[in-house]
Amino acid sequence: MSLNVVIMAAGKGTRMRSAVPKVLHRLAGRPLLQHVLDTVAQLAPQRTVVVTGHGAERVEAQVGAAGRCVRQQPQLGTGHAVQQAVPALDDAAGTTLILNGDVPLIAASTARALAAACGGERLALLTVTLEDAAGYGRIVRQAGAVQAIVEHKDASPSQHQIREVYTGMMAAPTGALKRWLAALRNDNAQGEFYLTDIVAMAVADGVPVVATAAANETEVLGVNSPAQLAELERRVQRHQAEALMEAGVRLADPARFDLRGTLTHGQDVEIDVGCVFEGQVHLADDARVGAHCVIRNARIGAGAVIHPFTHIDGDTQGVTVGAGALIGPYARLRPGAVLGDEVHIGNFVEVKNSTLAKGAKANHLAYLGDATVGERVNYGAGSITANYDGANKHRTVIGNDVHVGSNCVLIAPVTLGDGATIGGGSTISKDAPAGQLTVSRARQVSLSGWQRPRKPAK
Repeated sequence: MSLNVVIMAAGKGTRMRSAVPKVLHRLAGRPLLQHVLDTVAQLAPQRTVVVTGHGAERVEAQVGAAGRCVRQQPQLGTGHAVQQAVPALDDAAGTTLILNGDVPLIAASTARALAAACGGERLALLTVTLEDAAGYGRIVRQAGAVQAIVEHKDASPSQHQIREVYTGMMAAPTGALKRWLAALRNDNAQGEFYLTDIVAMAVADGVPVVATAAANETEVLGVNSPAQLAELERRVQRHQAEALMEAGVRLADPARFDLRGTLTHGQDVEIDVGCVFEGQVHLADDARVGAHCVIRNARIGAGAVIHPFTHIDGDTQGVTVGAGALIGPYARLRPGAVLGDEVHIGNFVEVKNSTLAKGAKANHLAYLGDATVGERVNYGAGSITANYDGANKHRTVIGNDVHVGSNCVLIAPVTLGDGATIGGGSTISKDAPAGQLTVSRARQVSLSGWQRPRKPAK
């Protein structure tokens, strides 16, 4: 049986008070609409149609190849929105599932059950019972059977007391849906075409109207304001935190934890407060992450310690931290940083597109960019690789057991041989031989009789 999915994503979201289309605001690191698209992909529908309107070009760019976009301009209500999708629907007998781009957490299992409840023959409504039903359409029943949905603004005082509400999501027989949509009228308080009016049409046609309950309130909550977005974010993060703790991860405080991607882990992982994980992150056995770290697209080895306030951003290249490594506090690892086992990267050290072999150390106030660093290297405080000549990047190669003194500048391309020692304060622009001391700095002199300039007397 054919399955169409229509996602309504045309609204402006006036209460968001933002130039960003509502469905593109982010929840747990992804746009609201992307959450829905990812869920729909699990259903493998024949057609996915996204109804756009406000900020259509930006929304359609987010949809990409995940569906066909149609525009609703002007926006004249939910029924009018689905009317725009009719020409794009599969004509075969089957089911059309209607979802909302600003209701991001609908589970694939719930969407699948809703479509199954329709079965191409019934009008199936997704409902939920809420303590505070303000703003939602009420489910009106007679002798237990669904008779209509009444929008909140059109409901009578007695209907306002109904706690079972329509979530904005339904599944309908495709052929009947097209017929009902064509018959919609806008003779209501708002002068809009309500999709919910098709319930009365189904009843009149003798089509069974059934209600399917959502698994929980969270999966049907929509976003209409920054406050609602923040509330939903905390619900998502709490759910993710609980899942990690159930799997054995020790979170110092699940209320101060943010996962905006995917976090995989080994045993006995510890995460302190205020940490943010983005993209794809893996924490191996016994890894520890200190307070207020941000880690994006990285693999952290077994027993590694990421001290507080460290920022790791692998971007598209990724970052790798070896087993037993010590990173931070206040360190920065940028894309392409590959750190071997037992590497030490200390406070205010930045590493970019560089490989550090086992036991290498850069403990203070240093920069390593486009470098290959050997085993057991000690890289002094204040030293940098000058890897950019204004037009091109060049590589620095540092052999095993090299000692680089403090405040050195290594002007790439340059190679320091195994066991070389670079005297503090040196500027190295030529290769340094293995096993030798290389110094490049002006001879120290002291000038007798020199007087420091003085401020003029007042």
